[in-house]
Amino acid sequence: MVTRKLFVFWIIAVGCFSLLRYSESKVPEEEVDALEEITTAMGSTYWKFIGDSCEIEMVGVTLVPPKNSEHEISCECEADGTVCHVVRIAIKGYNLPGILPPQLVKLPYLREIDFAYNYLNGTIPIEWASMKLTSISLLVNRLSGEIPKYLGNITTLTYLSLEANQFSGPVPPELGNLVNLTTLMLSSNQLTGNLPVTFSLLKNLTDLRINDNNFNGTIPGFIQNWEQLSRLEMHASGLKGPIPVNLSPLRNLLVLRISDINGPSQDFPVLRDMKGLVTLVLRSCNISGEIPDYVWAMKNLEMLDLSFNKLVGKIPTRISADHLRFVFLSGNMLSGDVPDSILKQGSSIDLSYNNFEWQGPEKPVCQENMNLNLNLFRSSLSRNNLRGALPCKKDFTCPQYSNCLHVNCGGKGTRIKEHKTNILYEGDGDVEGGAAKYYIKEDSYWGFSSTGDFMDDNDFQNTRYTVSKPLSNISELYTTARRAPISLTYFHYCLENGNYTITFNFAELQFTPDEAYNSLGRRIFDIYVQEKLVWKDFNIESEAKGSLKPLVKQISNVSVTTNFLEIRFFWDGKGTTRIPQRSAYGPLVSAISVMSDSKPCSKRKNNGSSYAIVVGVLGSCLVLFTLGILWWKGHLLVKYWWKEDTKEDSSLGNFTLKQIKVATDDFDPANKIGEGGFGPVFKGQLSDGTRIAVKQLSSKSRQGNCEFLNEIGMISCLQHPNLVKLHGFCVEGDQLLLVYEYMENNSLARALFGSENNQLELDWPTRLRICIGIAKGLAFLHEESRLKIVHRDIKATNVLLDSDLNPKISDFGLARLDEEEKTHITTRVAGTIGYMAPEYALWGHLTHKADVYSFGVLTMELVSGKNTNNFMPSEKFVCLLDWACHLQQSGNFIALLDERLRSEVKKEEVQLMVKVALFCTNASASLRPTMSEVVNMLEGRMRVPDSIPEPSSFTEALRFKAMRDLQQQKEDHSSSRSQTQNSTSVHSFYSSSTSNNSNEIKPDSGFCQ
Repeated sequence: MVTRKLFVFWIIAVGCFSLLRYSESKVPEEEVDALEEITTAMGSTYWKFIGDSCEIEMVGVTLVPPKNSEHEISCECEADGTVCHVVRIAIKGYNLPGILPPQLVKLPYLREIDFAYNYLNGTIPIEWASMKLTSISLLVNRLSGEIPKYLGNITTLTYLSLEANQFSGPVPPELGNLVNLTTLMLSSNQLTGNLPVTFSLLKNLTDLRINDNNFNGTIPGFIQNWEQLSRLEMHASGLKGPIPVNLSPLRNLLVLRISDINGPSQDFPVLRDMKGLVTLVLRSCNISGEIPDYVWAMKNLEMLDLSFNKLVGKIPTRISADHLRFVFLSGNMLSGDVPDSILKQGSSIDLSYNNFEWQGPEKPVCQENMNLNLNLFRSSLSRNNLRGALPCKKDFTCPQYSNCLHVNCGGKGTRIKEHKTNILYEGDGDVEGGAAKYYIKEDSYWGFSSTGDFMDDNDFQNTRYTVSKPLSNISELYTTARRAPISLTYFHYCLENGNYTITFNFAELQFTPDEAYNSLGRRIFDIYVQEKLVWKDFNIESEAKGSLKPLVKQISNVSVTTNFLEIRFFWDGKGTTRIPQRSAYGPLVSAISVMSDSKPCSKRKNNGSSYAIVVGVLGSCLVLFTLGILWWKGHLLVKYWWKEDTKEDSSLGNFTLKQIKVATDDFDPANKIGEGGFGPVFKGQLSDGTRIAVKQLSSKSRQGNCEFLNEIGMISCLQHPNLVKLHGFCVEGDQLLLVYEYMENNSLARALFGSENNQLELDWPTRLRICIGIAKGLAFLHEESRLKIVHRDIKATNVLLDSDLNPKISDFGLARLDEEEKTHITTRVAGTIGYMAPEYALWGHLTHKADVYSFGVLTMELVSGKNTNNFMPSEKFVCLLDWACHLQQSGNFIALLDERLRSEVKKEEVQLMVKVALFCTNASASLRPTMSEVVNMLEGRMRVPDSIPEPSSFTEALRFKAMRDLQQQKEDHSSSRSQTQNSTSVHSFYSSSTSNNSNEIKPDSGFCQ
């Protein structure tokens, strides 16, 4: 008792009687006694009423009043001012744990009750039915059972709020007797059944909210009777569609929110006469057809949310709804261009998941200086591929692939110890906004898309999309989270195909675990993975058995087949929206982890250094080198050694000879698709349907063996969409087989220069795309791969085309590691005449600029459709490049173009490619661009120098001296061979650089690099 007295403080309710304050006036003693009984029944020890005067003193025993609490007693005095009566009681936010007091009936003049945001239980007392109440607010309590029928007796009621309680069962039809009602709030209960037909009598309603319930039946047509309505809300009410077609009588509506209704497809409801609408939400209502033009002309409209319907058509180029601030059109089938009319300063526009034209970097919507939030994630016709997921970029291909992801959602980057390993969780807590947010972390290939604005919170701060709560007893991962009002999608692109396990970390941070109204919230949302629903009506607090508790959920065997993973958290209107305050709803997630089911994480940065990663990659490659050398030397224990020392490395498949024989029909000659210097190449199909190409090593070619071993070591360490993929290999007995992905369209050489039966129709856009793809593959080898590699033999025969004509660089038999600490390597010359850079052909001076030169020659071939070693327009010109130099000086670029294309190309694009090719083939290596610069030039992010360096007499002499010397080498080389092949031949599919092509120069056969 002594302790309680230490915390006693006096709360003087100044102005409790605001109308009259006469020193003689007093509240009748019976009303004072009733007030004490009322507060006691409600579980309060805060107040004691003294009725000597209208200035009633309240004595409380509490340390600090609850935050945002409110108490007020209002009185009205009789004409002579001697007696005053209590007419209003408001005790809000005190977490009172008792019951609704029947003693209110002892206050005969009482008109208004506000007991919102408490912890009251039980039901509404029957004693209240005899009162002349006009307003009852019981928002956010624990009241349960059915709504009492006798509430219908309080016909004086104009305001009734039972929102966020636990009422269940049907709504009593007797509430239809409350004909004076203007506001009726029944949201966030467990109400069932149909809306009573008697509700059609409530013609004075101005505000009806029935969100988050379990009603049955369809939306009743009698809502058209409520002509005074200014606000109508039906989020996830349980009612089915369709929405009554003609809502025109509701001309006074300012706020219309209907969402998440099932039922048949319907046309857009007629809202033409609702000229005063400020907020229009018709989300997930199964609406089809076009958006009526009058919607875009509503002068007062500030928010338009038509997300997740089946809407088609275009956004008009003229929009006269000048006050539109929020536009959410996600999840429809809208098409056409994105007009400037919708891009208003300061607005938030979400157009994700639609069929708009793809927005390239040159489009107005992609300009970074616009003062608006714009979400274009998957907004185009190509939304099902990487291009659609990454708007405002040129055609994007992944420079490398990963097989894991760790994100600390809403927080900062942090390291978490898991299984004795420190895992770096990348953070997005510094990313502000979320109403229409599209964010990508380009260096890690992930991002998120966020949709929606929190209802009625009047808070437009960008920080409200993240939450944090300091917690000392759980991992840092759970102290922050990202949330969204409607939809939050995390995605990871450039992810290796395969099966994955996804781990979700959750903690409910906005509700409290104590016996207070803050604990009464319900957060409910759905979780989709790869567009499949995996958890319906997910509730963090329920799953974790309490708030502020960590929760881990996992889903395994998630299939990734297009290098893209998508995880969506979606609010379908269920759950409370006003606990502990407005905006506390919608999906919330603390962290996401994605791990391959078949291999360890390849992108972890556990120790803050790339050293371990490089060592790991080099070690993996060394295993393969050693394997090949052991086989080459004739050691018999290779098979056993391979199984023991590479069983931890699952990046390559260890195939059995039996598997490959089955796949190739026992090396059926009908499946033979090529012949290299090392042996034949067969096509085949594995048991899971994967099509493969198998290189078979021949024991007859020692030089071929050497290059073959080099290829194993190089290509096994590389993964890029523009490099041919090595699936694995087989070592059994004297057999050594490489298993590659199968390229349906053979080589670029055959497509361009092959016989008429073998040539492909490569239109100009395809050739440009192939050129960019090759450039990206080389940029990866030179600059982005952990191992910097010079290919040494870039040419059309070593570029393969898949079923979609995507280019993939192949044949790494001559590739060399480019040691970063050295400016160049001096090596014996190997390659193909016509493609070799002068400094390399003459002096063996090898840098990555040698590949740049070869790429320039190859680009000339793509433009012209002519083979550089097979084309001599006249005696004046040695080769294709010689002719191109001449055309450069004369300014006649277009003469180089393939005659088959001249009717379909843009002259400026031809000029761009030719200028880039000439830039790459400069005789001086130092003046050539890097391959990353080439990619930027071809994709329009970097200008090609206005004047390509003019060929000087010295550099031209250097270039053509190299050509002459190489020609002589070729002739000497060819004469010494017992069998030669004419230089016009085109290599077979998957042919090695060791095949008998008279244009190729090889190192001495005894020299194995």
